[in-house]
Amino acid sequence: MANRYDAQALKKLASALFATSGIDPSRADVMADVFLQADLMGFTTHGLNRVASNLRWLESGASRLHGEPHVLKDRGNCFNWDAEFLPGPWVVTKAIDEALSRVAEHGVVSATIRRSQHIACLAAYLPKIVEQQCVGILTCSTPAENTVAPQDSKTALFSANPIAFCAPAGDYPLLFDISMSATAGGYVARAKREGKALPHKYLKDRDGNLSDDPAVFADGGSILPVGGADHGYKGAALSAMLEVLSMSLGGYGRADDVSADDEANSVFLQVIDPKAFGTQERFLRQTAALTALWEQCESMDGEPVRVPGKRAWHLREQQLASGVELYSTIVEDLSALASQYSLVMPAPMGNS
Repeated sequence: MANRYDAQALKKLASALFATSGIDPSRADVMADVFLQADLMGFTTHGLNRVASNLRWLESGASRLHGEPHVLKDRGNCFNWDAEFLPGPWVVTKAIDEALSRVAEHGVVSATIRRSQHIACLAAYLPKIVEQQCVGILTCSTPAENTVAPQDSKTALFSANPIAFCAPAGDYPLLFDISMSATAGGYVARAKREGKALPHKYLKDRDGNLSDDPAVFADGGSILPVGGADHGYKGAALSAMLEVLSMSLGGYGRADDVSADDEANSVFLQVIDPKAFGTQERFLRQTAALTALWEQCESMDGEPVRVPGKRAWHLREQQLASGVELYSTIVEDLSALASQYSLVMPAPMGNS
Protein backbone atom coordinates (compact mmCIF):
# COMPACT_ATOMS: atom_id res chain seq x y z
CA MET A 1 0.00 0.00 0.00
CA ALA A 2 1.54 3.29 -1.10
CA ASN A 3 1.45 6.46 0.94
CA ARG A 4 -0.13 9.63 -0.37
CA TYR A 5 1.11 13.15 0.24
CA ASP A 6 -0.77 16.43 0.18
CA ALA A 7 -0.07 18.12 -3.17
CA GLN A 8 0.41 21.60 -1.75
CA ALA A 9 2.71 20.30 0.99
CA LEU A 10 4.92 18.69 -1.65
CA LYS A 11 4.98 21.91 -3.65
CA LYS A 12 5.91 23.86 -0.52
CA LEU A 13 8.83 21.51 0.18
CA ALA A 14 10.13 21.65 -3.40
CA SER A 15 9.83 25.44 -3.43
CA ALA A 16 11.67 25.74 -0.12
CA LEU A 17 14.46 23.49 -1.42
CA PHE A 18 14.92 25.62 -4.54
CA ALA A 19 14.85 28.82 -2.46
CA THR A 20 17.87 27.63 -0.46
CA SER A 21 19.94 28.33 -3.60
CA GLY A 22 19.15 32.04 -3.45
CA ILE A 23 16.67 32.08 -6.32
CA ASP A 24 13.69 34.39 -5.84
CA PRO A 25 10.91 32.55 -3.92
CA SER A 26 8.37 33.38 -6.64
CA ARG A 27 10.55 31.60 -9.21
CA ALA A 28 11.06 28.71 -6.82
CA ASP A 29 7.26 28.41 -6.54
CA VAL A 30 6.88 28.27 -10.33
CA MET A 31 9.51 25.55 -10.61
CA ALA A 32 7.96 23.53 -7.80
CA ASP A 33 4.53 23.70 -9.42
CA VAL A 34 5.85 22.38 -12.74
CA PHE A 35 7.37 19.33 -11.06
CA LEU A 36 4.23 18.75 -9.00
CA GLN A 37 2.00 18.91 -12.10
CA ALA A 38 4.02 16.10 -13.67
CA ASP A 39 3.48 13.74 -10.73
CA LEU A 40 -0.18 14.70 -10.50
CA MET A 41 -0.68 13.34 -14.02
CA GLY A 42 1.49 10.26 -13.51
CA PHE A 43 4.66 11.39 -15.33
CA THR A 44 6.85 10.23 -12.46
CA THR A 45 10.31 10.20 -14.09
CA HIS A 46 10.35 13.95 -14.85
CA GLY A 47 8.37 15.41 -11.96
CA LEU A 48 9.51 15.70 -8.36
CA ASN A 49 12.11 13.11 -9.31
CA ARG A 50 14.02 16.00 -10.90
CA VAL A 51 14.10 18.29 -7.85
CA ALA A 52 17.56 17.10 -6.82
CA SER A 53 19.18 17.69 -10.21
CA ASN A 54 17.57 21.11 -10.61
CA LEU A 55 18.71 22.13 -7.13
CA ARG A 56 22.28 21.07 -7.99
CA TRP A 57 22.17 23.18 -11.15
CA LEU A 58 20.98 26.21 -9.18
CA GLU A 59 23.69 25.75 -6.57
CA SER A 60 26.50 25.17 -9.06
CA GLY A 61 25.59 28.07 -11.33
CA ALA A 62 24.66 25.79 -14.23
CA SER A 63 21.19 27.36 -13.87
CA ARG A 64 21.14 31.15 -13.70
CA LEU A 65 19.47 32.42 -10.52
CA HIS A 66 18.60 35.93 -11.67
CA GLY A 67 17.76 37.94 -14.77
CA GLU A 68 15.40 37.71 -17.71
CA PRO A 69 15.61 35.91 -21.04
CA HIS A 70 17.31 37.81 -23.86
CA VAL A 71 14.76 38.71 -26.56
CA LEU A 72 16.33 37.91 -29.94
CA LYS A 73 13.26 38.51 -32.09
CA ASP A 74 9.67 39.56 -31.43
CA ARG A 75 7.00 40.06 -34.09
CA GLY A 76 3.99 39.85 -31.82
CA ASN A 77 2.68 36.53 -33.06
CA CYS A 78 6.10 34.91 -32.70
CA PHE A 79 9.16 35.47 -30.56
CA ASN A 80 12.58 33.94 -29.98
CA TRP A 81 14.36 34.06 -26.63
CA ASP A 82 17.83 33.11 -25.45
CA ALA A 83 17.29 31.88 -21.90
CA GLU A 84 21.04 31.93 -21.23
CA PHE A 85 20.59 28.97 -18.85
CA LEU A 86 17.73 30.30 -16.78
CA PRO A 87 15.87 27.45 -15.02
CA GLY A 88 13.82 25.61 -17.65
CA PRO A 89 10.58 25.26 -15.67
CA TRP A 90 10.55 28.97 -14.89
CA VAL A 91 11.45 30.32 -18.34
CA VAL A 92 9.08 27.99 -20.23
CA THR A 93 6.24 28.92 -17.89
CA LYS A 94 7.04 32.58 -18.55
CA ALA A 95 6.95 31.96 -22.33
CA ILE A 96 3.59 30.17 -22.08
CA ASP A 97 2.15 33.02 -20.03
CA GLU A 98 3.41 35.46 -22.67
CA ALA A 99 1.89 33.42 -25.50
CA LEU A 100 -1.44 33.14 -23.69
CA SER A 101 -1.51 36.91 -23.17
CA ARG A 102 -1.12 37.44 -26.93
CA VAL A 103 -3.19 34.64 -28.43
CA ALA A 104 -6.57 36.41 -28.26
CA GLU A 105 -5.16 39.10 -30.55
CA HIS A 106 -3.08 36.95 -32.89
CA GLY A 107 -4.98 33.63 -32.93
CA VAL A 108 -1.76 31.63 -33.10
CA VAL A 109 1.39 32.48 -31.16
CA SER A 110 4.65 30.57 -31.72
CA ALA A 111 7.87 30.86 -29.75
CA THR A 112 11.34 29.38 -29.61
CA ILE A 113 13.76 29.38 -26.70
CA ARG A 114 17.43 28.51 -26.93
CA ARG A 115 19.71 27.51 -24.05
CA SER A 116 16.94 26.91 -21.54
CA GLN A 117 18.11 24.75 -18.68
CA HIS A 118 16.37 21.33 -18.81
CA ILE A 119 12.58 21.81 -18.93
CA ALA A 120 11.65 18.37 -17.51
CA CYS A 121 8.11 17.06 -18.16
CA LEU A 122 6.43 18.78 -21.11
CA ALA A 123 2.94 17.64 -20.07
CA ALA A 124 3.32 19.60 -16.83
CA TYR A 125 2.96 22.88 -18.77
CA LEU A 126 -0.25 21.90 -20.56
CA PRO A 127 -2.96 22.34 -17.88
CA LYS A 128 -2.78 26.13 -17.90
CA ILE A 129 -3.06 26.12 -21.73
CA VAL A 130 -6.04 23.80 -21.93
CA GLU A 131 -7.74 25.54 -18.99
CA GLN A 132 -7.67 28.71 -21.14
CA GLN A 133 -9.53 26.67 -23.80
CA CYS A 134 -6.53 26.77 -26.15
CA VAL A 135 -4.64 24.15 -28.12
CA GLY A 136 -1.00 23.74 -27.14
CA ILE A 137 2.03 22.20 -28.83
CA LEU A 138 5.34 21.99 -26.98
CA THR A 139 8.53 20.23 -28.02
CA CYS A 140 12.15 20.37 -27.04
CA SER A 141 15.51 18.95 -28.07
CA THR A 142 18.93 18.91 -26.45
CA PRO A 143 21.76 20.13 -28.69
CA ALA A 144 24.51 18.60 -26.52
CA GLU A 145 22.80 15.21 -26.31
CA ASN A 146 23.18 12.26 -28.67
CA THR A 147 21.25 9.32 -27.28
CA VAL A 148 18.96 8.03 -30.05
CA ALA A 149 20.38 6.21 -33.07
CA PRO A 150 18.65 6.56 -36.46
CA GLN A 151 17.28 3.47 -38.19
CA ASP A 152 20.03 1.00 -39.24
CA SER A 153 22.69 2.98 -37.36
CA LYS A 154 24.65 2.26 -34.20
CA THR A 155 25.70 5.90 -33.92
CA ALA A 156 23.55 7.97 -31.58
CA LEU A 157 22.53 11.27 -33.19
CA PHE A 158 19.27 12.65 -31.81
CA SER A 159 18.17 13.57 -28.32
CA ALA A 160 14.92 12.07 -27.02
CA ASN A 161 12.94 14.95 -28.58
CA PRO A 162 9.62 14.75 -26.74
CA ILE A 163 6.48 16.45 -27.98
CA ALA A 164 3.43 17.31 -25.91
CA PHE A 165 -0.02 18.32 -27.14
CA CYS A 166 -3.29 19.38 -25.56
CA ALA A 167 -6.72 20.34 -26.83
CA PRO A 168 -9.99 20.97 -24.96
CA ALA A 169 -12.54 18.26 -25.60
CA GLY A 170 -15.37 16.76 -23.51
CA ASP A 171 -14.99 15.68 -19.89
CA TYR A 172 -11.22 15.68 -20.27
CA PRO A 173 -8.78 17.14 -22.79
CA LEU A 174 -6.86 15.31 -25.45
CA LEU A 175 -3.38 15.41 -23.90
CA PHE A 176 -0.16 13.52 -24.42
CA ASP A 177 3.58 13.76 -23.87
CA ILE A 178 5.68 11.31 -25.89
CA SER A 179 9.32 11.18 -26.87
CA MET A 180 10.64 10.17 -30.27
CA SER A 181 12.71 7.45 -28.59
CA ALA A 182 11.33 3.98 -27.93
CA THR A 183 11.66 4.69 -24.20
CA ALA A 184 12.61 7.75 -22.20
CA GLY A 185 16.06 8.14 -20.69
CA GLY A 186 14.40 8.54 -17.31
CA TYR A 187 13.02 5.01 -17.49
CA VAL A 188 16.42 3.65 -18.51
CA ALA A 189 18.03 5.40 -15.52
CA ARG A 190 15.30 4.13 -13.17
CA ALA A 191 15.71 0.54 -14.39
CA LYS A 192 19.48 0.75 -13.92
CA ARG A 193 19.07 2.16 -10.40
CA GLU A 194 16.68 -0.66 -9.48
CA GLY A 195 18.75 -3.39 -11.15
CA LYS A 196 15.95 -4.32 -13.54
CA ALA A 197 15.82 -5.12 -17.24
CA LEU A 198 13.69 -2.96 -19.49
CA PRO A 199 10.35 -4.54 -20.53
CA HIS A 200 11.51 -4.82 -24.16
CA LYS A 201 14.69 -4.48 -26.18
CA TYR A 202 14.54 -0.70 -26.48
CA LEU A 203 18.32 -0.26 -26.59
CA LYS A 204 21.31 -1.02 -28.81
CA ASP A 205 24.70 -1.79 -27.33
CA ARG A 206 27.81 -0.13 -28.73
CA ASP A 207 27.98 -2.75 -31.50
CA GLY A 208 24.37 -2.21 -32.55
CA ASN A 209 22.92 -5.34 -30.94
CA LEU A 210 19.42 -5.02 -29.48
CA SER A 211 19.26 -5.15 -25.67
CA ASP A 212 16.98 -4.75 -22.67
CA ASP A 213 19.91 -4.21 -20.28
CA PRO A 214 19.99 -0.56 -19.12
CA ALA A 215 23.73 -0.87 -18.43
CA VAL A 216 24.56 -0.96 -22.16
CA PHE A 217 23.22 2.59 -22.56
CA ALA A 218 25.91 4.07 -20.33
CA ASP A 219 28.54 1.93 -22.05
CA GLY A 220 28.35 3.54 -25.47
CA GLY A 221 24.90 2.26 -26.38
CA SER A 222 21.87 4.09 -27.70
CA ILE A 223 18.07 4.13 -27.53
CA LEU A 224 15.96 3.03 -30.49
CA PRO A 225 13.78 5.67 -32.14
CA VAL A 226 9.99 5.39 -31.99
CA GLY A 227 9.02 2.53 -34.29
CA GLY A 228 11.73 0.28 -32.89
CA ALA A 229 14.00 -1.98 -34.89
CA ASP A 230 11.46 -2.42 -37.70
CA HIS A 231 9.95 1.01 -38.23
CA GLY A 232 12.41 3.34 -36.52
CA TYR A 233 12.81 5.38 -39.70
CA LYS A 234 9.47 6.96 -38.79
CA GLY A 235 10.70 8.01 -35.38
CA ALA A 236 13.96 9.30 -36.86
CA ALA A 237 12.05 11.42 -39.37
CA LEU A 238 9.89 12.87 -36.60
CA SER A 239 13.03 13.54 -34.53
CA ALA A 240 14.47 15.54 -37.40
CA MET A 241 11.25 17.56 -37.74
CA LEU A 242 11.22 18.41 -34.04
CA GLU A 243 14.86 19.46 -34.10
CA VAL A 244 14.08 21.78 -37.01
CA LEU A 245 11.24 23.37 -35.02
CA SER A 246 13.18 23.70 -31.76
CA MET A 247 16.79 24.14 -32.87
CA SER A 248 16.73 25.46 -36.43
CA LEU A 249 13.94 28.01 -35.96
CA GLY A 250 15.64 29.11 -32.74
CA GLY A 251 18.93 29.48 -34.61
CA TYR A 252 21.00 27.37 -32.26
CA GLY A 253 21.77 23.66 -32.20
CA ARG A 254 23.70 21.01 -34.07
CA ALA A 255 25.83 23.48 -36.05
CA ASP A 256 27.16 25.19 -32.91
CA ASP A 257 29.69 24.42 -30.19
CA VAL A 258 27.36 23.06 -27.54
CA SER A 259 29.94 21.14 -25.51
CA ALA A 260 29.28 23.25 -22.41
CA ASP A 261 25.47 23.11 -22.65
CA ASP A 262 24.96 19.80 -20.82
CA GLU A 263 21.18 19.15 -20.64
CA ALA A 264 20.09 22.64 -21.76
CA ASN A 265 17.13 22.51 -24.13
CA SER A 266 16.01 24.16 -27.33
CA VAL A 267 12.25 24.70 -27.17
CA PHE A 268 9.40 25.25 -29.62
CA LEU A 269 6.02 26.36 -28.30
CA GLN A 270 2.76 27.09 -30.10
CA VAL A 271 -0.53 28.20 -28.57
CA ILE A 272 -3.65 28.23 -30.75
CA ASP A 273 -6.96 29.90 -29.97
CA PRO A 274 -9.72 27.85 -31.64
CA LYS A 275 -11.89 30.98 -31.76
CA ALA A 276 -9.51 32.37 -34.40
CA PHE A 277 -10.91 29.74 -36.77
CA GLY A 278 -14.56 29.54 -35.75
CA THR A 279 -16.66 29.30 -32.63
CA GLN A 280 -15.48 27.53 -29.50
CA GLU A 281 -18.67 25.47 -29.54
CA ARG A 282 -18.01 24.05 -33.00
CA PHE A 283 -14.44 23.23 -32.06
CA LEU A 284 -15.50 21.42 -28.88
CA ARG A 285 -18.23 19.57 -30.77
CA GLN A 286 -15.54 18.01 -32.96
CA THR A 287 -12.99 17.20 -30.27
CA ALA A 288 -15.63 15.79 -27.93
CA ALA A 289 -16.97 13.61 -30.75
CA LEU A 290 -13.46 12.31 -31.43
CA THR A 291 -12.81 11.30 -27.83
CA ALA A 292 -16.29 9.77 -27.51
CA LEU A 293 -15.86 7.68 -30.67
CA TRP A 294 -12.41 6.63 -29.51
CA GLU A 295 -13.80 5.42 -26.19
CA GLN A 296 -16.49 3.44 -28.02
CA CYS A 297 -13.96 1.48 -30.11
CA GLU A 298 -14.23 -2.23 -29.43
CA SER A 299 -11.52 -3.36 -27.03
CA MET A 300 -9.13 -6.24 -27.76
CA ASP A 301 -9.00 -7.44 -24.15
CA GLY A 302 -12.15 -6.13 -22.49
CA GLU A 303 -10.33 -3.20 -20.87
CA PRO A 304 -11.35 0.33 -21.83
CA VAL A 305 -9.57 1.65 -24.92
CA ARG A 306 -6.87 4.14 -23.92
CA VAL A 307 -7.58 7.71 -25.04
CA PRO A 308 -4.67 10.13 -24.55
CA GLY A 309 -5.41 12.50 -21.69
CA LYS A 310 -8.25 10.64 -19.98
CA ARG A 311 -6.16 8.80 -17.41
CA ALA A 312 -3.76 11.71 -16.78
CA TRP A 313 -6.52 14.30 -16.33
CA HIS A 314 -8.64 12.16 -14.03
CA LEU A 315 -5.55 11.14 -12.05
CA ARG A 316 -4.66 14.83 -11.64
CA GLU A 317 -8.13 15.61 -10.28
CA GLN A 318 -8.01 12.59 -7.96
CA GLN A 319 -4.54 13.33 -6.59
CA LEU A 320 -5.28 17.01 -6.03
CA ALA A 321 -8.21 15.92 -3.86
CA SER A 322 -6.83 12.78 -2.21
CA GLY A 323 -3.06 13.20 -2.23
CA VAL A 324 -0.18 12.35 -4.54
CA GLU A 325 1.05 8.77 -4.66
CA LEU A 326 4.80 9.19 -4.99
CA TYR A 327 7.11 6.62 -6.56
CA SER A 328 9.20 5.03 -3.80
CA THR A 329 12.56 6.39 -4.93
CA ILE A 330 11.11 9.92 -5.08
CA VAL A 331 10.10 9.63 -1.42
CA GLU A 332 13.64 8.48 -0.60
CA ASP A 333 15.25 11.37 -2.49
CA LEU A 334 12.93 14.08 -1.16
CA SER A 335 13.31 12.81 2.40
CA ALA A 336 17.09 12.90 2.07
CA LEU A 337 17.01 16.44 0.65
CA ALA A 338 14.65 17.65 3.36
CA SER A 339 16.99 16.28 6.01
CA GLN A 340 20.08 17.74 4.32
CA TYR A 341 18.57 21.25 4.20
CA SER A 342 16.89 21.10 7.64
CA LEU A 343 13.41 21.08 6.14
CA VAL A 344 10.48 18.84 7.02
CA MET A 345 9.34 16.09 4.70
CA PRO A 346 5.52 16.13 4.65
CA ALA A 347 3.91 13.31 6.61
CA PRO A 348 1.91 10.87 4.50
CA MET A 349 -1.83 11.40 4.49
CA GLY A 350 -2.44 7.69 4.90
CA ASN A 351 -2.49 4.53 2.84
CA SER A 352 -4.10 4.38 -0.59
